Amino acid sequence: MSLRTRALLLLLGSLALAPAAVGQAVDAPPYVIRRVSEPIRLDGVLDEAVWDSIEPVPMVKHWPSYGGDPTERTEVRLAYDGAYVYASCRCYATPGSIQATTFKRDSWNLTNDQFALVLDSFHDNETALIFVVSPSGARSDAAISGDAAGSTPNNDSWDTFWDAEVTRTDSVWYAEMRIPISSLRFQDQGGDVEMGLITYRLIASKNEMATYPAIEPKWGFWSFAKPSRAQTVHMTGLRSRNPVQVTPYVLAGVGQDFLLNADTTGYARIDNPSQDVGLDVKYGVTNNLTLDVTVNTDFAQVEADDQQINLTRFSLFFPEKRRFFQERASIFQYDLGGSNRLFYTRRIGLHQGGEVRLLGGARLVGRIGEWDVGLLNMQAARDDALDLPSENFGVVRLRRQVLNPYSYVGGIATSRLAEGGGYNVAYGLDGVLRLFGDEYLTLNWAQTFDDSLSSGVVDLSSARLRALWERRRFDGFGYQFSVARAGRDYNPEMGFELRDDYTRLGDRLFYGRVFRGKRSVQRLQVGLDGNVHLRNVDGAVETSEISPTLEVTFRSGATLVARVRRSFDDVLTQFALTPQVGVPVGEYGFTSFEVTHNTSPARMLRHRTALNTGTYYDGRRVTLSLGPTWSASRFLELAATYQVNWVQFGERGQEFTAHVARLRAETTLNTRFTLTTFVQYNSLADGVTGNLRFRYTPRDGRDFYLVVNEGMNTDRYRVEPTLPFTSSRTILLKYSHTFQF
Repeated sequence: MSLRTRALLLLLGSLALAPAAVGQAVDAPPYVIRRVSEPIRLDGVLDEAVWDSIEPVPMVKHWPSYGGDPTERTEVRLAYDGAYVYASCRCYATPGSIQATTFKRDSWNLTNDQFALVLDSFHDNETALIFVVSPSGARSDAAISGDAAGSTPNNDSWDTFWDAEVTRTDSVWYAEMRIPISSLRFQDQGGDVEMGLITYRLIASKNEMATYPAIEPKWGFWSFAKPSRAQTVHMTGLRSRNPVQVTPYVLAGVGQDFLLNADTTGYARIDNPSQDVGLDVKYGVTNNLTLDVTVNTDFAQVEADDQQINLTRFSLFFPEKRRFFQERASIFQYDLGGSNRLFYTRRIGLHQGGEVRLLGGARLVGRIGEWDVGLLNMQAARDDALDLPSENFGVVRLRRQVLNPYSYVGGIATSRLAEGGGYNVAYGLDGVLRLFGDEYLTLNWAQTFDDSLSSGVVDLSSARLRALWERRRFDGFGYQFSVARAGRDYNPEMGFELRDDYTRLGDRLFYGRVFRGKRSVQRLQVGLDGNVHLRNVDGAVETSEISPTLEVTFRSGATLVARVRRSFDDVLTQFALTPQVGVPVGEYGFTSFEVTHNTSPARMLRHRTALNTGTYYDGRRVTLSLGPTWSASRFLELAATYQVNWVQFGERGQEFTAHVARLRAETTLNTRFTLTTFVQYNSLADGVTGNLRFRYTPRDGRDFYLVVNEGMNTDRYRVEPTLPFTSSRTILLKYSHTFQF
């Protein structure tokens, strides 16, 4: 090892061990939650004497300006016994100002008043679980990862067993939570347990949030949920149960396809009745390790993907919507910047928009000693219709804290094995080091191997690497600097990668302010974003972008984002935008202006408006998006999205107009009955899709679904013979029941 290398390693080590700068988490004595022996009746009334005997925690205003007492009296109390963690809140309010717009489970947004508990149950300063209840009794729960950094650190599809009850008058609402100890994964030392805790109250009509402990909003929107800012709480005499949950399901229905008949004169309806059964088992192996086993995995109730118009030459990225893969997903994350990642769950059980049957699999997630552990293995059936062999998908993820509570190193391995001998395997090493203050260094190395190529153990041609230095905060001067490289043979078949064989340099400089006092602006940030992609084969610039950006959050919660984007694209191969319109080979420079405005989320009628206009390759482009949402009452919410894309290449005499429209209606009779209707139109696909989902949940763990999917042709006369009005239809009934042992 050279002297220069040793000096660099010594510097990084000393930085990582440096104490926190001003504003970082300060060691404070743990808050001891009261252990109670008196019974607490969960009814939302708060009339037990034990609640009055507990001192409320001191709440401090977080939004819209930091510091001081909340404008409305707020009394939050905490307790526990051998079976449950309890939390209560007396939420006083201006008469008539309490907002509760839905009964729907997991409808977590800023339109509703909220009382919430955030628990870093592993006390790792990185992950947490959030439990939220609104004045209507609607419950939401979610998982937080990555110390709430980034724009979407929340996984709203995480669910567990817990209860909450509320009562209300015109000027106050009361909430009680009861979280089973068995629903939490944690480490205990002889029955002594330390967790991180944050509690907050949101007053939607004022866009006001108060938290305990006091947390400055200088890390951006998600500052209130940062595990590293949580108060350490102490509980004694806790032993986590290791419950077993067994969830069988039964499913019956019919699928209808309309296929061209033998003499090609028309379309015949083909009915495909189906009956199926399956099983999910969840077992707490230890108090911080959970095993999930699934047999004949089914996703019948999953909502369809949002229709999109692709105006780039790269693949579209779609988020995961299947609950099994969303649960505990943070442990398997291996992000490589943007949408690029080494493991992308939609590679399992999906192919070109169609479902591939999953015979079953297993997942083990939790902590062993100092290591966070994630193992996943799924077996897909052979699909003759899609010409796919049976495949096995495997993932192993390990990571642990090093140097300080905010840094970790880890690794991941993925495998995709097909019958017949085909394979693609990958491994990755990564680390996130908090060097000092809010300075973080992220390092990634990944490499792939498959049956069609011969690669060395360490081979840049089949490798992907990245280094990112960033200042993780919103206010003040900040930056992100990154360099990334992907070799020509890098091919993560279980991941997602937009490009091949490139080197990328970026990312952004910014300056932000968080304002105090009664100003109309709550947060403001100006920035300069930029990146360049170079072809490895010749070092030439493939694409580049630079964009000055302004982001404003107003006191009401409304937001405004504006940017001017200058782009360069060296197109070596013509690509199509529609069957009739494309972009030919050539070098292009073009400029666009983009602005997005969101009204206050507290409004019953709110909207999102976005405009993108300017030059586009050798033509012009205008994209307008409108997205109104109306919370008509606790029983009904309507949301619509309309986007029009107008693209014109005048010199070439080509143009097209593309429309996408979505309409979603959420009907909730109470916290048990939900009806969701989702209709989409895509003019380029000449089709309308409809999805209706009725869900009845008499209690946690018991779910009845009625699902209807319909596809319709809007231009039936574009081919001969005339297309049928309905292209496909599915009607399904599903019931699942969870037994706890």
